[in-house]
Amino acid sequence: MKTNRTTAVMSASCALALTLALAACGGGGGDPAPTGSGTPSADSAITVGIATVDHLTPGNQETAYDVLLPLFAPLVSIDETGQVSYVQAESIDSSDGITWTVKLRDGWTFHNGEKVTADSYINAWNHAAYGPNAWINNFELAPIAGYAEMQGEAPAAEALSGLSKVDDTTFTVELSVADRQFPLQLSDAQTAFYPMPAAAFEDLDAYDVNPIGNGPFQMTEPWDVAGQGDIVLAAYPDYAGDKPAISQINYKIYIDIATAYTDALAGTLDVANVAGSKTAVAREDFGDRFMPLDAPSVDWLGFNPDDPRFDDIRVRQALSMAIDREAVNDAIFSGSQVPATSLTSPNMPGNPDGICGEYCEFHPDQAKELLAQAGGLEGSVEVLFVGGWGQEDMFEALATQLSQNLGIEAVATPSTDFADFQARRDAGQYSLLRGHWGALYASQQNTLRAAFTADGLGNNATFYSNPEVDALINEADSAPTLEAAYEGYVKVQERILADFPTIPTFANRFLWVTSERIDTMPSTQGSPFYARITLK
Repeated sequence: MKTNRTTAVMSASCALALTLALAACGGGGGDPAPTGSGTPSADSAITVGIATVDHLTPGNQETAYDVLLPLFAPLVSIDETGQVSYVQAESIDSSDGITWTVKLRDGWTFHNGEKVTADSYINAWNHAAYGPNAWINNFELAPIAGYAEMQGEAPAAEALSGLSKVDDTTFTVELSVADRQFPLQLSDAQTAFYPMPAAAFEDLDAYDVNPIGNGPFQMTEPWDVAGQGDIVLAAYPDYAGDKPAISQINYKIYIDIATAYTDALAGTLDVANVAGSKTAVAREDFGDRFMPLDAPSVDWLGFNPDDPRFDDIRVRQALSMAIDREAVNDAIFSGSQVPATSLTSPNMPGNPDGICGEYCEFHPDQAKELLAQAGGLEGSVEVLFVGGWGQEDMFEALATQLSQNLGIEAVATPSTDFADFQARRDAGQYSLLRGHWGALYASQQNTLRAAFTADGLGNNATFYSNPEVDALINEADSAPTLEAAYEGYVKVQERILADFPTIPTFANRFLWVTSERIDTMPSTQGSPFYARITLK
């Protein structure tokens, strides 16, 4: 198993062969899933519980996605079924997969009245991509030609050479390599691709607490970042897309999500996230107001690449077959998660369900035999995970399964916090460790590149890379159709699983509860579409 410790912070188109096949293809405007029309009533405000927020600038945030989603209209959007639709874009076309032409809908404005133009995107993307600015989501612009020249302490360029303005509502994007998945990267979750008005660059610090978006909701006042005060959004009356059915979103920031759960139970909070360990009680407390939402994320157990006990693939496969994923899911998550059968989330287009085969199934006798053939496993197996995240029960269950079914000593070991987890991981102080990747857009590409290539952001939990895998990913990325790309990603997964560098455990569902006021709550990639909520 080759390892690497490098870490780094739809079918046929309406026009050309590589036009993204979108729900809005051929006409129509606004958001893809209308939720209301006209002016919402004054009493139609909702209150949402969220975790601590870092920044509100789209290209420079890590924990503000819930707030930014209704503040901005992305170029394309993805709903809970995986349906992709144009929003701010009118079309996104390419004849070769390298140069993409983005045509914007005309007549859209930012919340300050400024028109949304090609410059709104070009300027925002250039600022996010410029390395010395140190924006958190800088890496999202990496596929665009000229990105590498903008990195480092003294970059050779200050703008992406791959961006060119055609006119006020049209610009082109040249990629470094052909990529059939690029339009999917322009969806809701990759916030570095959101536009910014010219007014933002006059005072970026002020903009960070009072962002001016182009979405269905706008800020009512600057956010008190020091006090982590509530963030209040009001419906933007001049929004050019489908109008929301609610008038206001009040985001209440919680340090402890257990408190948010209590408030939701009391009816003072309309939407709250729930820890997986509370699935059973949440179902009991909320009934049909408990909502598991399919998310594009996966969990696995990573091996210490410097531990020679795991060099034999049979050891790695035996450990995987010794885990009864269904039993853990039922006991810990009340069946709310999805036992893994592949390396990517089952709600990814083209995901090859079952490709992991018997090695992701529970076969304790076969696992014991395979481990014996490999010479056994001496010594303690320490399973490292992040303490304080409500995952103790799950990792205790996984360690117990390994111990009982293989006759080894497996111990679940929590870190004190995430920083301690990272320190122990980087020092190699573990046998197995918690791995997780939440895809930034609905494509297998993102997960496979992140976790199974040397410079991927999720490689610090697999430490796996293989030139053959890299070549297969590149081949799939540049496929002439999405169907061909999906077939290519199947080959990628087959090649990775031939090395079995990690143990897939669960595909994720994010868990939410709502008040009795909520009628419908559409979602995107496991998160609520707050602007599309309707009330009873």
